[in-house]
Amino acid sequence: MPRSVEAAYRRCVLPLYLLCLLLSGCKNTTVVDTHRAAPMSLEAGDAIVVLGRRHTGNHETEYDFIECVGSALQDNDSLRVIPEQEFVDAMYPYFEASTAPMDVSNLDNLIREPAVLQRFSDFHIRYFVWIDGFTERTASSGSMTCAVGPGGGGCFGFTTWDDEAKYEASLWDFRNRELSGKISAETQGTSLMPAIIIPIPLLARVQANACRNMADQIRGFLQPEQPG
Repeated sequence: MPRSVEAAYRRCVLPLYLLCLLLSGCKNTTVVDTHRAAPMSLEAGDAIVVLGRRHTGNHETEYDFIECVGSALQDNDSLRVIPEQEFVDAMYPYFEASTAPMDVSNLDNLIREPAVLQRFSDFHIRYFVWIDGFTERTASSGSMTCAVGPGGGGCFGFTTWDDEAKYEASLWDFRNRELSGKISAETQGTSLMPAIIIPIPLLARVQANACRNMADQIRGFLQPEQPG
């Protein structure tokens, strides 16, 4: 494409094309399911810790997802959230990938260890938030080609891909030794990347949406339940 034509295209046609795509947006749907098994509340000094499922040889919940949920909860000044890595380091070796309990049901056995019980008390832990799940690419379609020549270069094509985020959080009350509730968040989204000279990714951000919904529900569980 001659440079004069390319420049005119960039100024006139491309902005309109991108505007149409932005207005159409990316498909993104979220389904949240909750089950409250017992009332939950925090007292002054209480802390919560958000942990991901870790086990050698099986899938692991992404570290950045756990960090996202923890950070979103920490935005609320009334919640004291212990970062996952800080907790795992302090509890070494009980929560390393090869030794960590697989789910909340095994925590009750673990805290029978005097050293573990003491460290939990030092952290003033009231609730564990145990998250299992992952985000994966489920489908993709389209194609794109890019080339560079004497008159310039660019890409042409259109690709889409579907991502799915599935996470389940179990909330365990350390003080009362009981499961307080479960939250599941499933987000599906389609991302787009059109390219006419310049590839423009339009991302569905399914993991970020799942994180936000999960954090909102956890925060809601920690508030007094309203009479229905």
